[in-house]
Amino acid sequence: MDDDPHSSAQDVHRCDLCKTAIVHSYCDFCHVNLCKPCVVDHISDGYHKHAIVPFQERRSTLIYPKCVTHPQKICDLQCKNCNNIFICSSCTASEQHRSHIFEEVSETYNAKKKIIKEDKEGFENMISPNYEKIALDLEYQLANLDEGYEKITTKISKQGEQWHRAIDIVINKMKIEISEIKVDHRGILQKHLDEIKQIQSLIRQTLLAIKEIEKSTEVHPVIEYSSKIKKFSNFPPKVKVLLPTFITKPIDCEKLYSSVGQINPLSTATEENFLSPNQPKTSLRELLDEPELVATIQTRYRELLNVYCRKEEMIWTSGKTKDIRCFNSKGSLFQKIQTKSEQYPCGIYVDRAGDVLYLDDTTKIVNRVRNGQTEKLIRLQGWMPRQLCVTSTGDLLVTMYSDDKTQCKVARYSGSTEKQTIQFDNEGKPLYSENVQPKFITENRNYDICLADCWAGAVVVVNQEGKLRWRYTGHPSVFRYCTCSTVIYEEN
Repeated sequence: MDDDPHSSAQDVHRCDLCKTAIVHSYCDFCHVNLCKPCVVDHISDGYHKHAIVPFQERRSTLIYPKCVTHPQKICDLQCKNCNNIFICSSCTASEQHRSHIFEEVSETYNAKKKIIKEDKEGFENMISPNYEKIALDLEYQLANLDEGYEKITTKISKQGEQWHRAIDIVINKMKIEISEIKVDHRGILQKHLDEIKQIQSLIRQTLLAIKEIEKSTEVHPVIEYSSKIKKFSNFPPKVKVLLPTFITKPIDCEKLYSSVGQINPLSTATEENFLSPNQPKTSLRELLDEPELVATIQTRYRELLNVYCRKEEMIWTSGKTKDIRCFNSKGSLFQKIQTKSEQYPCGIYVDRAGDVLYLDDTTKIVNRVRNGQTEKLIRLQGWMPRQLCVTSTGDLLVTMYSDDKTQCKVARYSGSTEKQTIQFDNEGKPLYSENVQPKFITENRNYDICLADCWAGAVVVVNQEGKLRWRYTGHPSVFRYCTCSTVIYEEN
């Protein structure tokens, strides 16, 4: 066993003056540990300069500031009328503080100590752990940054390889086409050459016969001879077959760039991570159970079908009538749009430019209303539109079902051109229930396509390429139907 008296200092507090005796008292002014014998030495310079308390009650004595006006006294009061300045008891009787309101410093001190204790607990239990989580999350994102960008770069490289292969295929196809044209060209020239050769052979035979007659002295062949010049003077037309031409087209780098693919810019999404120390920790479930009613709007539809809110003060609605109505947040009718076919729209949307898009399933047309004028944007063939939304890149997503009501799909349009179809998973199974029931659609912050399949009671999420990410059906007793609010949420 170690005999060194200081070896157990972590278990037994010792006097700060003699360094050996066990502590008995504490000076709350000087903040030193004292044994019984050392107390006398410590206060030898004046008892009023020290505050000796039992060691268990250390740091319990309040150290008040000294009064500037009365240096021999301490300021144990505050004057409420003079910006809470510290004063002593003698100051209260002065002309300066006559009829003022005073408060004991100890009360303010204790109240502040309580706040400090709560702050300390808040920092230890909430603030520091939350910042630690945020820092860890950022470190994780940084650690995975290279890998993420490597995947994107690899994907771009693979797309480049596919384009190179596609270009090689096109070039080879053109070369084959030129070879075939060359064969035809050769054939035309050869045919005409063969005909000329045949005529030349006849000319040679005729010329030999003429020479024989010319040498002959026989009367009959000479008399019977008829000129052959006219026969061979009708020269055949000169054949000139022109070579085919290859017209090069200028390379439009911008169109080429957009055709190869699209790089979405950085999207920085921030999530509120603030929690007041005095605020109770409320779960999302509790928040959803007690929603706040902001306003009630009478749309005057017998049956409301669609609600869309791009800006908080503009709420677009449609029902089983031939008009689309826009209300402000106070419920006043702001604008009304008449559908062109005078049929009710089955889906509505407002893009970033403020243009109203609506679907007409009777005419199978996607319409756009711009500056009060309605124009046809897309006309479907064999499919009927159901719902729509506009992506962050300006593409149009339309849910639709086939005319025979046996298939359902999502189509992506750039302008009026269809550029993608989403219908089956990797196993060839339908992603969505194959019926005419509403299927609300939107794009989330990750550029995934989210679809609320009402009939199936499911939320189906696919990525930009149309690959299934996940399907959520929830508990049958609570998650029976999907509505517009299930998945459609958008921030400006």
